[in-house]
Amino acid sequence: MNADLHVPPYAPGRVPLIGHAVPLARDRLAFLQRLREHGPIVRISIGPKTVTVINSPELLQEMLTSKSGHFSKGLLFEKLKLFGKDALPVAEGSRHLRRRRLMQPAFHHQQVDQYVRTMHTTVDPMIAAWQSMGPLDLKTEMQLMTQNVVMGALFSTIPDRDTGHAILKSVDTLFAAALRRALLPLPLLERLPTRGNRRARRAGHVMRAAVGEVIADHLARPEAHDDIVSLLLSAQEPDGTPLADEDILSEVTGLLAAGSETTAVTLTWLFHELGRNPDLERQLHNEADTVLTDEPLTTKTLTRLTFTRRLVNESLRLYSPAWLVTRQTIEPVRLGAVDLPAGEDIVWSPYTLHRDPGLYPDPLRFDPDRWLPERPQPPKGAFIPFGAGKRQCMGNEFALAEATLITALIASRWRLRPVPGPAVRPVGAITLHPSTLRMTAEARTPVRRHREAV
Repeated sequence: MNADLHVPPYAPGRVPLIGHAVPLARDRLAFLQRLREHGPIVRISIGPKTVTVINSPELLQEMLTSKSGHFSKGLLFEKLKLFGKDALPVAEGSRHLRRRRLMQPAFHHQQVDQYVRTMHTTVDPMIAAWQSMGPLDLKTEMQLMTQNVVMGALFSTIPDRDTGHAILKSVDTLFAAALRRALLPLPLLERLPTRGNRRARRAGHVMRAAVGEVIADHLARPEAHDDIVSLLLSAQEPDGTPLADEDILSEVTGLLAAGSETTAVTLTWLFHELGRNPDLERQLHNEADTVLTDEPLTTKTLTRLTFTRRLVNESLRLYSPAWLVTRQTIEPVRLGAVDLPAGEDIVWSPYTLHRDPGLYPDPLRFDPDRWLPERPQPPKGAFIPFGAGKRQCMGNEFALAEATLITALIASRWRLRPVPGPAVRPVGAITLHPSTLRMTAEARTPVRRHREAV
């Protein structure tokens, strides 16, 4: 490389042959957090592989917006093609743009308002069923709930609990396989008949079968549905041909996987924090009892749940579900004062960004009031739980409405109490989830209850 080029420095602690593999394996979250001490952009090595870590919100904003065309989504998203080879969440270039334009109307603000009724009618009976259940595995309950919301609102179908569990297990298995392959990118190993590869193949079959049934029902009864599956079935490629069956299957599978996991872990962390902060829980209950009247639930109602929304935002900040994001340069590019060659692997962590004391006062404190409008707000690019630029999650309004609604509905009926056990710690898997979290639901008497939207 030309000596005149500005290149990122290596982080200290690099060991011959293995690089930074040991501290990364020991505690990947703590290791990435410590890297912020070494500047806005720094390199690490994992065995023979070099990875550039971006810490600066300014450089992130530049990469994700004005210079986004110089980057592909990178290694992690390549491995997420287990869910669908060219589905929107992993598609690149013109294909990504076409599919985004096709599906964007399904997530428009007015459309989300219509989804609120489905969210309500889906979630309410699931929450009510907690009365006959013992201690809850809260992450699993939230995953089943958000998975059903996605399937009900976007696919017009809600599976029974056993089928939902089977789909959920398959999603978890494929996510785990994708992360494992991203951290240990050995294509030959991916083709061997190992136990993990066999599990991933079985999980893929379960997912495809479940999604295939949804598509078959839409094909058999097209007049009964008006949703995103219907949109895909009626869509055409630029040459006028309909979307291939495999493409439709991939898109629906990708939406199902991407649309439920992050919201579920956000809600899990939110109620973990409420279980440790009775004053915050009391404020939430007061707001839910005041706002959830006998009027139908709408997005306008959700805008009045201001404290609830601050709880959601603070959960997204402190426990950023998409804790690790990848990119790769597709051509040489200058980022800030640094020159990056083509093929450079990039990672950045919303988790460490959102916990930076230079950006957030007392960053490890769960403080929803930091989002009050009269309080100083973080600089542009310092709070990006849904990404930024042309790759920003197009379902962000859907996810925020869903998280706000579920939080308020649970608060209107239950107090969730932690079950004594091992300390809860964050685990950086495909999303940032609790190591374990079991809670019991204690009934409370709300002032009033909302009717379903009509």
